Amino acid sequence: MSDVNKTVQKWHASFRKATDFDSWGQLVEKTLGKIATCLEMRGASLQCNNQTKEEFKLEDLKKLETIITNILTFNKEFPFDVQPVPSRKILAPGEEENLELEEEDAAVGHGSADVFSPRAPGTLLPRLPSEPGMTLLTIKIEKIGLKDAGQCIDPYITFTVKDANGVDLNPAQDTPVASRKEDTYIHFNVDVEVQKHVERLPKGAAIFFEFKHYKPKKRFTSTKCFAFMEMDEIKPGPIVIELYKKPTDYKRKKLQLLTKKPLYLHLHQTLHKDS
Repeated sequence: MSDVNKTVQKWHASFRKATDFDSWGQLVEKTLGKIATCLEMRGASLQCNNQTKEEFKLEDLKKLETIITNILTFNKEFPFDVQPVPSRKILAPGEEENLELEEEDAAVGHGSADVFSPRAPGTLLPRLPSEPGMTLLTIKIEKIGLKDAGQCIDPYITFTVKDANGVDLNPAQDTPVASRKEDTYIHFNVDVEVQKHVERLPKGAAIFFEFKHYKPKKRFTSTKCFAFMEMDEIKPGPIVIELYKKPTDYKRKKLQLLTKKPLYLHLHQTLHKDS
């Protein structure tokens, strides 16, 4: 074998190892974030005068002990349906009072306004560069149907692509907070770019849409429901997909419909192929 071939093989092996470590690090970071959320919930429960109404009990906290002990090797489903604690902004002097006023103004409109208050712009990524003979997929998230759509605060959707074992194939992307609500629909009208060419998506992969909203009483963002598309559903044009009960089942083994009502996630797909 030539020296060039040996060098290429060594580089390839190092690259694979680096990507494995990167994926492992993301999983540990996400697990730690969820543990932090649980600790916040327990702290809030300790301040509750009525122990029978505690949101997060001591027995629940003890379930985290094994996860913390084995944090570097933990790869099972997290026992509680929570989202990682978001990064906290450090406020400058005088900024805190302004923030409280903004929150009071925003709270007035929750549950009644037709347009949601502006928030963070989300974490959507640009389209990948085109390659000859390869196909890119843009999915427009148009709207989601929910019987209690008007009660959802700061709703957004987390978009992920997983393999058959539930492992991430793309970075997760969050949409901006929904643009408006109308009757039983929450409207997004945003384009999400799949960060992998369609031809490179493995057999058994699926695209997930997790609908999330803020719960002020619990002071964290929760997943309300989810939907997914499988590879044979990738076709140009509109598509309507069913909603399932949380927690999100990335392996698609134990699925339960959210409702029997005709309420769905409405999408539109566009395929881009460089000939």
